[in-house]
Amino acid sequence: MDVSTLLSMAGGLGLFLFGMQLMSEGIEKAAGAKLRSILEFFTNNRFTGMIVGIVFTAIVQSSSACTVMVVSFVNSGLMNLYQAAGVIFGANIGTTVTSQLVSFNLSEYAPVFLLAGVLLVLFSKNQKVVKIAEIIVGFGVLFMGLSGMSSAMSGLKDNPAIADTLGNLNSPLMGILLGTLITAVIQSSSVTVSIVLLMCQQGLLPLNICLFIILGCNIGACASALLASLAGKKDAKRAAMIHFLFNVIGSVIMFLIFMFSLDYIVQLLHNISGGNLGRCVANAHTLIKIFQVIVLFPFSGWIVKLTYMLVPGEDVKVGYRENFQLKYIGNKTVFNPATAVVDAIKELERMGSLASENLNRAMNALITLDEDDIEEVYLVEQNINFLNKSITDYLVKINQTTLPIEDLKSIGALFHVANDIERIGDHAENVADCAKRRKENGTAFSKEAQKEMGDMLNMVNTIVRFSMEMFGKNSEEHLHDILELENAVDEKERELQQTHVERLARQECTPEAGMLFSDIISGLERVSDHATNIAFSILNTDPEDV
Repeated sequence: MDVSTLLSMAGGLGLFLFGMQLMSEGIEKAAGAKLRSILEFFTNNRFTGMIVGIVFTAIVQSSSACTVMVVSFVNSGLMNLYQAAGVIFGANIGTTVTSQLVSFNLSEYAPVFLLAGVLLVLFSKNQKVVKIAEIIVGFGVLFMGLSGMSSAMSGLKDNPAIADTLGNLNSPLMGILLGTLITAVIQSSSVTVSIVLLMCQQGLLPLNICLFIILGCNIGACASALLASLAGKKDAKRAAMIHFLFNVIGSVIMFLIFMFSLDYIVQLLHNISGGNLGRCVANAHTLIKIFQVIVLFPFSGWIVKLTYMLVPGEDVKVGYRENFQLKYIGNKTVFNPATAVVDAIKELERMGSLASENLNRAMNALITLDEDDIEEVYLVEQNINFLNKSITDYLVKINQTTLPIEDLKSIGALFHVANDIERIGDHAENVADCAKRRKENGTAFSKEAQKEMGDMLNMVNTIVRFSMEMFGKNSEEHLHDILELENAVDEKERELQQTHVERLARQECTPEAGMLFSDIISGLERVSDHATNIAFSILNTDPEDV
């Protein structure tokens, strides 16, 4: 093999890999948020999950991207293992679309796609159009690379040493090992199968050994999900193990079938592919995956149970009160750009629950003067500050990655939500300060004042709960209630300030108690404002404009 042929093959492979990445990233950026929503919504049972997995992977052109996303979903608690099994099974069928496209040899149209995509990228100002153009560019680059590899390979068959070496590659186990290693390195079974398809088309590899290489590709394709799960929780590791077990068990079954009926299967592939060797490889890839799913789908529950044996034990639970620990983001979780914003939202929900709980603890301590409650308010406030800094740092980090367009739009709002929740935490600390001063000075509240503060706290608790539900579910369900409550809290604060002045005038309370009372209800009104801001973060609208 001369240097020019080697360079042509390397260049073609580079373009092919770059085109695949460009297409996959372009699709995830243009429609990643919508695809993620579909993945979340339609995975209630394994069968619908499988259909979604097929469609998702066919669109994104990468089973690795799909399975890594599923692993991150399981890690975040958005999907259970039984739902994940269906999606993973479907992803294995969807990944065969790439080899089917390659087998139709669209290389002659590649320059047209490339030119059209580049022109759109250069001259369009619309970001969505630009992202779609990147997909088109990726498609063109992919087939340009394919054309380059095909041209380089056509010269290899004239080299006796290479032709004899590849032509005499007849060991099934060697074929499986070769497919596994190459795919594990490239981290894409679609790419490996496409290369095998081209080599078979050029007469460099016999069809029978290609079938065993495809089985190896199935096993090697598990590398991405397994690597992604290493930093994740137990269930994330189990989700990756589902993918691994499906591919390994399926490949073993197919290996046994091939060993006893290889000639018949090769002849069948020739018949249904019209003798086109490239179509034979593509069809073999698709039929192998479909057969594996048909055979193993009824046993998916058993495969899930087997993962519990292979990955035993449970994770240490990180609840709401655990200090200075992240649950959904950070170094000990699976990072995936397509689910990064979802993970941040769940961490913010957890931070919001901490802040709300701490406000109620502080208000309780204000009445009971419980020293332990007061000290815990300060401890939890430190934890909220830690979460605020950690989440903010995480948002800065993910803002520099290739996020879906819809997610990029929401990043700014998430910064504000983190700040609003932190401010609610600060108000809880202010209430604890009031409790401390009240205890030190022996200040007493009247029964009427205690009831008024309790009534206002109930209103504020409701608006905080509605706001966090709106934020977490990205739903406008409670919007009208929040607007009414916000006005009611404002009116309540004005009313209570007036009654407090009247009590002072009647000398029914001390000036010290009056000052604390005024500070408390003012703080609760500001908590209501921050909660309303959180609700409106999903609308990109200022509450004052409504």
